[in-house]
Amino acid sequence: MAYIDFHIDTLMMYFHGYEGQSLYESDKMVDLKRMKEANCYAQFFATFFPPEDHMDISDEEYRANLYTGLTEEIKKHSDIVSLATSYTQYEENKAAGKISAFMTFEDGRIVDGDMEKLKGFYDMGYRLISLTWNGENCFGYPNSFDEEKMAKGLKPFGKEAIEVMNDLGIIIDVSHLSDGGFYDIVDITKKPFVASHSCARVLTPHSRNLTDDMIRKLADKGGFCGINFAPAFTGPDISCTFSSVYNLANHAEHLRNIGGIETVGLGSDWDGIGGTLEVGQPTDLYKLFDELKKRGWSEEDIDKFAFKNAERIIREVIG
Repeated sequence: MAYIDFHIDTLMMYFHGYEGQSLYESDKMVDLKRMKEANCYAQFFATFFPPEDHMDISDEEYRANLYTGLTEEIKKHSDIVSLATSYTQYEENKAAGKISAFMTFEDGRIVDGDMEKLKGFYDMGYRLISLTWNGENCFGYPNSFDEEKMAKGLKPFGKEAIEVMNDLGIIIDVSHLSDGGFYDIVDITKKPFVASHSCARVLTPHSRNLTDDMIRKLADKGGFCGINFAPAFTGPDISCTFSSVYNLANHAEHLRNIGGIETVGLGSDWDGIGGTLEVGQPTDLYKLFDELKKRGWSEEDIDKFAFKNAERIIREVIG
């Protein structure tokens, strides 16, 4: 079974530079060798920005380290992976039997309220931005268990940036964003948007997950939610430390039932999460697909979940 995953944090291995690290074969949750074995069509590689008090280098130096790490590995292993910045490139890579690597930001703070910087990052090849992580930035406010903070929406720059991202072809990602920010995006965006690595809040009451109303609004906009494999987002409560195939399938089914089959996909968050995972690497994905088949999902619906919905987002937003 082929797949497209909308979010991993594996590039953090290059925090302090490229030397001595291997994306092809490693002890991380994800590497190119296992991605190829699992028939990965495309992987969205996040540049996740750690909290600023955890940084001993600048955001730009850190970004450049991760960028260099990924692009140098692509050069070394060009027989199996290639950078993609458009749907056409994705199709070409797929036809050649190559994994497409899409570059993303998790936390738009590096944009720093500068629209020219935003356009510059597009020119470098970045095609998705998770607007916030767990702190306030130039776009707006993050998810929170505090209702007052959760209600805060996008800042003026954030609202203007949504339109610019639509025009450029950068996917808007609401994972980690406040509920207020989510609804601002619903009002502004002309293109589909995504929750690249989130789940259903009614099943797991984490502020990072989507309410049923949010799932419906996401679906109405043609959007997509990538199931996050973290125990705290998929278990019966947020203190859970075990992520089971059963619970992942429950979230996939709920998203399908509320938003439609076109609304659900994969956003594993591998190498950014902990706990015990039954689906802890690409070569484990068959377990989830088999579980959905046992529950009566058709092959077509499993294909939509695994990669076809993601392909549509790439085509309609990035172009």
